[in-house]
Order: sequence, then structure tokens, then C-alpha cells
Amino acid sequence: MLDTLLLPLGLSLILYGIYKWITLNNDYFEKRGIQHMKPTFALGNTGAFFMRQYRSSDYMQSLYKQFPDKKIFGMFDFRKPFYFIRDPEIVKRLAVKDFDHFENHRSFIDEDVDLLFGNSLFMLKGEKWRDMRATLSPAFTGSKMRQMFELVVENSSDMVQHFQQKAKSSGIGGVDVEMKDLFSRYTNDVIASAAFGCKVNSFENESNDFYLNGKKILNFNSPKAALKLIGLRLLPGLMKMMDINLTDSALTKFFRKMVIDNISTREKEGIFRPDMINILMNVRKGKSLDSVDKDEKQSSEGFATVEESHIGTKQVKRQWTDDELVAQCFLFFAAGFDTSSTLLSFVAHELAVNPDVQEKLYKEVCEIEKTLNGKPLPYDVLQKMKYIDCVISETLRYWPPAPMTDRVCVKDYEYDDGVTKFKFEKGIAFWIPIYPLHHDAKYFPNPEKFDPERFNDENKDNIKPGTFLPFGTGPRNCIGSRFALMEVKSVIYHLLLHFKFEPNENSQIPINLSKQPFGMTSEKGVNLRLALRKSIALAHIELD
Repeated sequence: MLDTLLLPLGLSLILYGIYKWITLNNDYFEKRGIQHMKPTFALGNTGAFFMRQYRSSDYMQSLYKQFPDKKIFGMFDFRKPFYFIRDPEIVKRLAVKDFDHFENHRSFIDEDVDLLFGNSLFMLKGEKWRDMRATLSPAFTGSKMRQMFELVVENSSDMVQHFQQKAKSSGIGGVDVEMKDLFSRYTNDVIASAAFGCKVNSFENESNDFYLNGKKILNFNSPKAALKLIGLRLLPGLMKMMDINLTDSALTKFFRKMVIDNISTREKEGIFRPDMINILMNVRKGKSLDSVDKDEKQSSEGFATVEESHIGTKQVKRQWTDDELVAQCFLFFAAGFDTSSTLLSFVAHELAVNPDVQEKLYKEVCEIEKTLNGKPLPYDVLQKMKYIDCVISETLRYWPPAPMTDRVCVKDYEYDDGVTKFKFEKGIAFWIPIYPLHHDAKYFPNPEKFDPERFNDENKDNIKPGTFLPFGTGPRNCIGSRFALMEVKSVIYHLLLHFKFEPNENSQIPINLSKQPFGMTSEKGVNLRLALRKSIALAHIELD
């Protein structure tokens, strides 16, 4: 009889304990007098998003509109409380001026478990992140981009030649292409060349290892990947104990072998290439890279280019392991493969549906090409092209690579500007709503119109600081912004010389975004026609 009673009592106590653990923080903001969203049991305010019930853009917009009269409010990432900051001034204060209090991203991948993601610059924390940022920053200066530019142009030209041949034999004067796939292959080839020193042509060899592994790395659409993401956010300790991480062990072995073997071959044969492997070889030998030029300005390389902070000038004495260096190549590949190709697909879409913008950009391209007299496009000439920068900047505003970013408080902090007052405790994170800021009419009038003229010489100074954040903000911004803009501008330049971007019967206008929880991708792809231009005799083109 007693055993019969104890069993349901014990079960009830266990269930009650689980309930109390899940709801432990539900009164966090109420205790502090902070307006907040009511959490759903166990899922908080983010569970439905990670289970793909919302598009990332719609989700961020819905959060942004929750408390329109508040600069900051509270919400819950599953059971973990965090802040949502709507005000760009507060964002600047926390992420830039008082960065020492908020230097980390919220990491849910352990560096001891996942050698690639866990050791990548994005996931590293504290002093180790500072040392790695300072180690890598000199590799992404304008001078290093000039050295890599020849590799980028080579891949741009290879791609154009491939589609010229297909278009000429198509019988329709062009070729219908899914642009995300096209540009994923292009960025794959660029990264393989510029980071790993491998010549790959993903248009001729569609099933090469680099491309196939790149697709695997960033496949977050499967139910298995979704469960992993939820588990890593909700129960990171348990996931670590069970040795469950995002990166497949076969992928880890592939990239590690690729980098280590490449370094070994170069050392034996004395091979030099101006790429990421060469930079890591110098770091591995303990050689210091050239320091970041403090006077290097972003204006010469595009409005969206981020500037390196003082952290990038730090002298580093730390000795890095092979795994830590391989992880940076991996991050460079993963970020370049996906985000740059996504940006390019949106650029192509906007040029196709805004033919006036495409024509104006084509004229700028032709004007530059005429001055080159058949010579390859130089890096510095590309950076001086103003309208292409306006188009890319507006695409980054309209379709930012990430709809939000985050920071974690690393030491207690109090904010008080005389109107708004709140306290951050160590370990509490906040979200920066990039997509909603980019689409707020208060900062960008008529925000749903694609208008590159927002970024021309006359208007760009009117853009409020802290409202245009395609590459993040503060010292923890995207280290590869120069490289990304360089490869994007290069391929758009070379494509426009020979093709028009046109809608075809499979084009989705307007684009509907997919409901995957990371990034911004089209639901049905970006299908367009690359239509061959009738003549590329540039010397005879009339430009008015």
C-alpha cells in the first residue's frame, strides 16, 4: 500500500521540480520593474521562432513593435531572460563605448567539444577572443585585400566565361539560373582559393568536396539540426556531456586535414600565395603580421565597411594550436560561403526588378571598363566606384545578412541617461535588432522602397549612426567586411559587363523569405535569367 502511494508522490515531486526549474526566471523582469513579454511555458519568447513558425524578418519586426514607446524591454530565450534594445543610442553606448562590459556573444557551442565552431572567432570569449581578433585583424586590411584581389577577379572571370558559353548555346540568348546556387559556387571557389590555396571550379566540377562540405556545414533546415539547436540553447550542459555539437566529425576531419596538409606542402616546397593559409603559416611560426593601420579609413572601401578598433592593434604573444588556427579558416569559409552568396542573390534580384537601377550601374561599369583598355580591373579602381557601393549598401540595408546580433554582459553594469535607467547583471544578454532598425521609417524614410540613392554623397551623411549595422557594431563587428564587399562588387561588375539580370517564369516577386532561424534566405530561391548583352564593344557604347 505504501509503495503504491510513494510512486505517484515521487513522480509528482519530480514533475514539480522540473516545472520549478523551467519557470525559475519567469519573474525576473517583474522583480526589477522592467516591462517585458510574457513567456510561453518552456519555450519563452523564442521557442516558436527556432521551431520555424516565423520568418526571421517578421519575427524581429514583431518584437520591435511590442513596446514602441520603450527603449528597452525584457523577454525570454526559452527559460533565459534577456533584453531587447530598440534605441540606437543605447546600442552604441553598450556595444561601442562600454564594450568592456559586453564583449562576448552568447555562446552555446563549447570550444572543447566542437573544435571548429567552438574555436572560431565568433564563439571565442574574453581574452582569448581579444588575442585572436588582434592576431587576425592585420589579415583583413585594405593592403591584404589588394594582394588577394587577383584571386577574386580570376574566379569572377571563370564564372562569367562559363555562363557565356552556356548562354550562347542555349538558343534563348541567355541562361536561367537559381542565383543562390550560382553565387554559392562562386563564393565557394573564391574562399577555396583565397583561404585554402586550392583552385576549384564549382561550375565545371559541380560535386567537388569543397562545395559539398560547404552545403553540409550550413544545413540547418533538417529536423535533426533544429533539435540540436534547441538542445544547445535549452540544455547546453547536457549536450556537452553527451558530446553533441553542430559540426559533423567527418567535416571536422576534412577541414583540419585540408589546412594542415596545405601548410605542410607549402613549407616543403617553398610555395607562396597571398591567402589565408600563408597568413596562418606566419602566425604558426610566431611571426608578427603587419599591424593594423590606425589611419586606414572605411570611406575608400565602401560605406558599409567596418573599422577595426584598438583591439586589432594589440600585440599578441599567445601561441595558437593547429585546431585553433584551422577553426578560423573554417569560419572564414562558412561565413563567406553563405552570407556573401545570400547577399549576392539579393543584389541580383533587386537589379532584375529595378531595371533603372541596373541600367545606371551598368553605365558606371562601362565607364570604368573603357578607361582600362582591356586590362584587368584593379582593386583601387573598384573601390572608387560610387554607385556600385550605393547599390550594395542599400541591399545590405534592405536584406541584412543577419536580422539581429547579441552581446552578453561580462561584469555588472548600470545604465542611466537621465530618462532610462536599468541594470545589467553578469551573464545577461541583449539583442540588437538589425533588420527592424534598417526598416524603421524614423531612420530610413519609405523603408520598403529599394533606393540606392540613400547612400549617395548627398544623402549618406544623413544616416543616423547606429541605425545601419549590416556587419554588426563595435569592436565585435564582422572582421571580414572588406573581403565580403570586395568579392561581391567584383562579381557584379564582371557579370554586368556581359549580362542583364532579368526575371523569368520561375521568379518569385516579391521574394518570400524562408522560416529557417538563421540568416535571410528566399523560400523558393532567387530564379533569374542571365541574358547576354547584344554587344560588349565598350569603346562604341554611348554613355549619357
